[in-house]
Amino acid sequence: MSAPNLLIIMSDEHDPRYMGASGDTFVKTPNLDRLAAGGTRFSNAYTNCPICVPARAAFATGAYVNDIGYWDNAIAYEGAYKGWGHVLQAHGIRSESIGKLHYRSEQYDTGFDSEHLAMHVYQGVGMVWGSIRDPMLTEPPHGGRMLGPTIGAGESTYTRYDNDVTVRTCEWLADAAGREEPWCLYVGLVAPHFPFIVAQEFLDLYPLDELPPRKLLPSAGYQRHPWVQAQHDFWPNDDLFADETEKRTAMAAYLALTSWMDHNVGRILGQLDATGLADSTRVIYTSDHGDNVGHRGLWGKSNFYRESACVPMIISGPDVPVASRETPVSLIDIHSTVLQNFGLSVDDPVLDDGVRRPGASLLEMLSADDDPERVAFSEYHAVGSPTGGFMVRKGRWKYHHYQGFEPELFDLEADPEELVDLARQPGHEAVIAEMHEALLQICDPAAVDQAAKARQAALIEHHGGREAAKHVGAPAATPVPGQGKPKFGQ
Repeated sequence: MSAPNLLIIMSDEHDPRYMGASGDTFVKTPNLDRLAAGGTRFSNAYTNCPICVPARAAFATGAYVNDIGYWDNAIAYEGAYKGWGHVLQAHGIRSESIGKLHYRSEQYDTGFDSEHLAMHVYQGVGMVWGSIRDPMLTEPPHGGRMLGPTIGAGESTYTRYDNDVTVRTCEWLADAAGREEPWCLYVGLVAPHFPFIVAQEFLDLYPLDELPPRKLLPSAGYQRHPWVQAQHDFWPNDDLFADETEKRTAMAAYLALTSWMDHNVGRILGQLDATGLADSTRVIYTSDHGDNVGHRGLWGKSNFYRESACVPMIISGPDVPVASRETPVSLIDIHSTVLQNFGLSVDDPVLDDGVRRPGASLLEMLSADDDPERVAFSEYHAVGSPTGGFMVRKGRWKYHHYQGFEPELFDLEADPEELVDLARQPGHEAVIAEMHEALLQICDPAAVDQAAKARQAALIEHHGGREAAKHVGAPAATPVPGQGKPKFGQ
């Protein structure tokens, strides 16, 4: 298989269930559906960490978070561990980015020849207050609702930014059409990430009285796992809505932002067609993590339920078969995919740093039999978590290990919506033991939890201690380039 160019489009916070290609008949994503219809969709794709900065570090390097130490949204990728972009550069292959990266800053070499409209962590330091975990803060120091005070129709700095990123991408592709050398372009869109503000024309697509129901609501008797409850107690977003109508408006706005993002993907794909580049370009579409969107009374990400931990994963191109694959994959697999696209290898000397890169190329999986027993792994050590959390997906089982807490276990074959935690029911001890052993083959959760907290403690001390660190960093959403310290809802 050979296509000289590669376009990677990464959205932010897109739960893949909200996509026509996934079987959803309510959400409007015609452009993503077209992309999937012309290529291969991986239906069991996961983030390696359900929060932005660590997930993107794993994506860049092909390594697990616990191996590279980018634990949270204040410890951002700065190129210390080389990634796929560095390998491309070493071989003279043009590598550029447009849009959200969420790395440390433009001052660092993260594998791009040029970064256009780059969004990095706030002031190069990120959400330092979110690193305070041992002991945890009782509440966010900035107060307020993480989602912002404004929900509904309008324009935000994020929607304006996504339009600018899309325009710049189309300009870049027009210029690339006149070049002969191969290229790799990464495009980072922010939608459907909150704030939940979106143009009326997209909001109109989702009438409040037609929205799908939210599942497992505490108001209906659902009891959250204690580790998850601790997160909710830290930032109880579901309790901060004015009323049920506002909650439904937030869900509608999330879906509308998904359609807005799809609209921009369509503009980019249209430019590929118009420039003639579609015949020589593979396209990968994914997201850094999902969004709970009110299920279980949770908003945002930061846990391992499918709404938060699953991501879309589509690869399309002139030589990519039309198929749906069930093999579990994750963001680290994109690293090997990029290298194989250009005839390169994870054994390249640029990557000789002793770090595990356990991913595999999606391109190799296109012609291979499905492997449901392949392990997908995720972990979380960031804001609101009292201890490290770990997820293992293997076969029909999905296992959540919370250090110092009881685990969760879900049978995805019988219960794809993860409605029933089997760890609380007798008769599953052997499965739990097997899944825990699979976790131990990847890492020692107790040691990893200690390592994360030690690094975070050092960061807090660097910023003057707990009281000083409480006030360092953006309150919730990273500002777009050129914006000062953000306020909620911008």
